[in-house]
Amino acid sequence: MSLPLPLPVFDANTSGGGFGDLPEWDLTDLYSSPDAPEFAADMAELERACAAFAATYEGKLGRLDAAGLLACVREYERIDVIAGRLMSYAGLRYYQNTIDPERAQFMGNAQDRVTNATTPLVFFSLEFNRLDDDHLARLLAQNADLARYKPVFDRMRAMRPHQLSDELERFLHDESVVGASAWNKLFDETMAGLMFAVEGEPEELNLEATLNLLTDPARSRREAAAHALAEVFRRNIKLFTRIHNTLAKEKEIHDRWRKMPTPQHARHLSNHVEPEVVEALRNAVVAAYPKLSHRYYRLKAKWLGLEKLQVWDRNAPLPIETPKTVDWATARKTVTEAYAAFDPRMADLAKPFFEKGWIDAGVKPGKAPGAFAHPTVTTVHPYVMLNYLGKPRDVMTLAHELGHGVHQVLAAGQGELLASTPLTLAETASVFGEMLTFRRLLDQARTPAEKKTLLAGKVEDMINTVVRQIAFYDFECKLHGARAQGELTPDDINALWMSVQAQSLGDAFEFMDGYETFWSYIPHFVHSPFYVYAYAFGDGLVNALYAAYAGGLPDFQEKYFAMLKAGGSKHHKELLAPFGLDASDPTFWDKGLSMIAGFIDELEAMEA
Repeated sequence: MSLPLPLPVFDANTSGGGFGDLPEWDLTDLYSSPDAPEFAADMAELERACAAFAATYEGKLGRLDAAGLLACVREYERIDVIAGRLMSYAGLRYYQNTIDPERAQFMGNAQDRVTNATTPLVFFSLEFNRLDDDHLARLLAQNADLARYKPVFDRMRAMRPHQLSDELERFLHDESVVGASAWNKLFDETMAGLMFAVEGEPEELNLEATLNLLTDPARSRREAAAHALAEVFRRNIKLFTRIHNTLAKEKEIHDRWRKMPTPQHARHLSNHVEPEVVEALRNAVVAAYPKLSHRYYRLKAKWLGLEKLQVWDRNAPLPIETPKTVDWATARKTVTEAYAAFDPRMADLAKPFFEKGWIDAGVKPGKAPGAFAHPTVTTVHPYVMLNYLGKPRDVMTLAHELGHGVHQVLAAGQGELLASTPLTLAETASVFGEMLTFRRLLDQARTPAEKKTLLAGKVEDMINTVVRQIAFYDFECKLHGARAQGELTPDDINALWMSVQAQSLGDAFEFMDGYETFWSYIPHFVHSPFYVYAYAFGDGLVNALYAAYAGGLPDFQEKYFAMLKAGGSKHHKELLAPFGLDASDPTFWDKGLSMIAGFIDELEAMEA
């Protein structure tokens, strides 16, 4: 059980630049302001409760009966909620404007106080993991309420072979604020402050707006954006290399002391997924590169009338695609109608996100790039962050993040310790929400050109979710493996990046000078090592789920809602069994990959 810190992901006009009125967060459901008395009271209660918890239970877990252990776990859970609420508020305010010194200071101070307050709790998981297996089994058999927490206990006890002495664990807990957390903040603040001089643009652009130009219909604008990105990344490459060297070395030290067999192992443990399942996924995707990305990008080069694609063509719109801007009202209608067509309950669950300030959509100075859904704590509600620029892909991002939000709302009934879904299943509802939205748009397509555009867009999204993320995973594996042998130069990391890019994208591409630095802006490598395979896991899982739905599996909606409501209370085998699916089956991943290949088959048939 770990106390939550702010999401590692990565006051301005929100009129939206022609997209309609874009919503922004109302964080008052957490706290009314940074100096709210409730925030101060909760921080004081956290400090008091943690000290009292240690005084009551440290050195005594082995003597508790079932009722006593249940009371202990419930108090730990209550403390978890207080800490999570405090850090959610501080973190979300910070992500709204990461270059505001006051917000950065407020979050840093909150993180320091929460870390210090929770240091007395470090004993709990260590001492709990020393409980005899038979003794714990007897307690669970005596009390059904305590037995509910068994999945949490199982995940804790998976760390038994890897935990250190109590004193060392306390040291690592205290030291965390000047370790990975500090480097994460340096990365976030640096990225948020970068500005790009794109040739032909009237003013400098931030990262989000510059990346957005890579999907522009005009090839000259895409090329100019790519060169601007490369120039700024090159100027900052020593800093990004230092951040990655430091974080990878810190992880190697921690892993070595904890006797982790591989750099990826800690992520697999936290995801409650077997290494061989992840390896089967990785191998299946890499084996499928030729029939997926390589084949699709050769098609795309033909559509664009090019001998070779450049990196700025990867996400280019098709020549037959009519450029369009989707206003916010249309985006909301598209996604909620797709959700409602599947089950009206989905649309009902999405409604408050739009109406109660649970979404922050506009692109603003200093705002963190990308998009996420943060569950905060189970006693409040999730918040969704977007950087909405009116692109059709932004509509899919809305569908994706709303899926996360709906999942988090449904899982909240499990309580704080059981609601959190392992990353491998955390992408299920988000990718399913995208698929529902895509299928609805495809059914409504009126012309062959519109259908082709939608199919190509979906294939590109799936390649970005599956092929690109597994290539990212391979890059991380290579990066951490190389760092274990010594300090890495920028050229070393650049070479690792290019090796996986060439393999995954295929012979349709040429790579411009400067593309070798594009690893530097990917936040997952900094914030959540080896997170990225969760996207591919989720896509493959959803493709198999959607096939079951389209095939008329009885009571699919009820089974689907039950899976989302389960949160982290069940293993992936147990969650998928009602659908007749098993992710540990080596052929499981081929089903999902076959769906992507089938879409490419359709696109090839349109050429005939």
